[in-house]
Amino acid sequence: MAAEQVERRLAAVLAADVAGYSRLMGADEEGTLARLKAVRKSLIDPAIASHRGRIVKTTGDGMLVEFASAVDAVRSAVEVQRSIAEQNAAVPQDQRIEFRIGIHVGDIIIDDNDIFGDGVNIAARLEGIAEPGGVCMSDDAYRQVRGKVEISCDDIGPQPLKNIAEPMQAWRVRLTGQTPSAVQSGSAVGQPQALPLPDKPSIAVLPFQNMSGDPEQEHFCDGLVEDITTTLSKLAGLRVIARNSSFVYRGRSVDVREAAKQLGVRYVLEGSVRKSGNRIRVTAQLIDAKDGTHLWAERYDRAIDDIFAIQDEITLVLATEMQVKLTEGEQARLRYTTTSNVEAWTYWVQGLSHYRQVTKEKMGSARLCWEKALALDPTSAPLNAMLGFIHSADARFGWWDDRETALGKARACADRALEIDPANADAHITSSLILLMQRRYDEAVADARKAVQLAPGSADTAEFASHVLAPSGHPEEAVALCEKAISLSPNYPAVYLGILGNAYRLSGRTDDAIAAFKAYHARSPGFGLTDLVITYQEIGQPEEARRTAEHLMMARPNFTIAAWLKTQFARRDAARVEADTEALRAAGLPMG
Repeated sequence: MAAEQVERRLAAVLAADVAGYSRLMGADEEGTLARLKAVRKSLIDPAIASHRGRIVKTTGDGMLVEFASAVDAVRSAVEVQRSIAEQNAAVPQDQRIEFRIGIHVGDIIIDDNDIFGDGVNIAARLEGIAEPGGVCMSDDAYRQVRGKVEISCDDIGPQPLKNIAEPMQAWRVRLTGQTPSAVQSGSAVGQPQALPLPDKPSIAVLPFQNMSGDPEQEHFCDGLVEDITTTLSKLAGLRVIARNSSFVYRGRSVDVREAAKQLGVRYVLEGSVRKSGNRIRVTAQLIDAKDGTHLWAERYDRAIDDIFAIQDEITLVLATEMQVKLTEGEQARLRYTTTSNVEAWTYWVQGLSHYRQVTKEKMGSARLCWEKALALDPTSAPLNAMLGFIHSADARFGWWDDRETALGKARACADRALEIDPANADAHITSSLILLMQRRYDEAVADARKAVQLAPGSADTAEFASHVLAPSGHPEEAVALCEKAISLSPNYPAVYLGILGNAYRLSGRTDDAIAAFKAYHARSPGFGLTDLVITYQEIGQPEEARRTAEHLMMARPNFTIAAWLKTQFARRDAARVEADTEALRAAGLPMG
């Protein structure tokens, strides 16, 4: 007997369901059903029909829809979500009908007008990770709509999906009002996003090109750019884009004016470095991105020992060319001060290449480099300060030493740095983190504020200060500092979102906190979900908390409440820590 022929076709599949449906039904069955029917009749069904979609089936609170193209599916989804959001503006929060929508393009099987297969399963799983009122699409769907639909999307990276073997690359459609401005990231589909210029001189120092032909010299180039950026960030009258934002252009052919638009700056510094034996050649040019004019250019052919003098000359010229008004204290701080020992500086910049990734392995590599650097120049305040920072991180995460030993090492380094240079911002930040872990909250806050004063243009300084201020009883000030850090670093690290979300939550801005935690998870799958579980429990949405807890365990199978608690010991409000712990237990997370 011949096998029955199976009908297959490629299609765009849209899966949708109502967020918090069980809670809504539990509160008001008849009212919820009436509102759901009204939303479907007046908004959803007409939008699907107008974009040539076919409703395959409905399942109480959900539906499965087939479209001939991803463009139609996405346009329909966006129209639905925007229309529902407008209607919900006049509806109390606890009565709103909000849909999650997932979209995927894939192969489907048709059987008696129903559809099956991975195309359907993936769309349903993407719907499960979409936020209420949101749309999440697969990479396959994104490629079909890129440049064809006028929407903004965020790349949320590979997402672990239940019963799907491999993590799926996914995209989040950003809808109006969905995310606070400080948290927005990504760009419009097919086109970069331009940022407005600030009301003071602004500059991005792009990665210098390595002309040596030796990949090992990349550290040397990066260190030079890092030092120039750090020195400029000490000037209150200048907005300096953080290193982790400007370095996204590394290794790329860059249109300087386009990069300036994306980073929101008026001026751009670019250059190159060639190192050969004991000689270096550094070229640098300052460009006014408004019209592409070269304001200043210079070539330095010097002995390697002159690298620090070159940095001083470049930073002073930049401040002059951009007409930055310098105070007497800023003129002093404009000089390069990390170390005057070239070999120590080489170890310093090698360590920087590891330091940006906060893992035991990477921080261990940075620690070894900086210990070698400090042995060569024990009178360097920045080297002492940053080595102290690594020991403070060890005290929090338990990588090598027990907590008290690590704190002791961190304190010794910070004290030595402050003794050498009381105006070193990194030393004050390290000291504030140590004091926070010692529960000396008022002293920690004072040190954090001093660091911000000394390095007003440093995104990392503002972010670390926010981390200290939020659990020390100053969440509103922490919000302002973290939002400042994000403005200084448009391509900010994902961890900024976790710190911002915590500050929002502690200051009572629950909706903003939820958006920040979701954005954190989108950038670093699994992170931000712990706080999201707690927040949902706090606002009386246990179903959302349990769903989020399931996503957390899929992304981080080794998560335990006990391990999480070890990182929360420095918070001032012990009662809140206890309540947060109970919230995690109630959502079904393992104690460990």
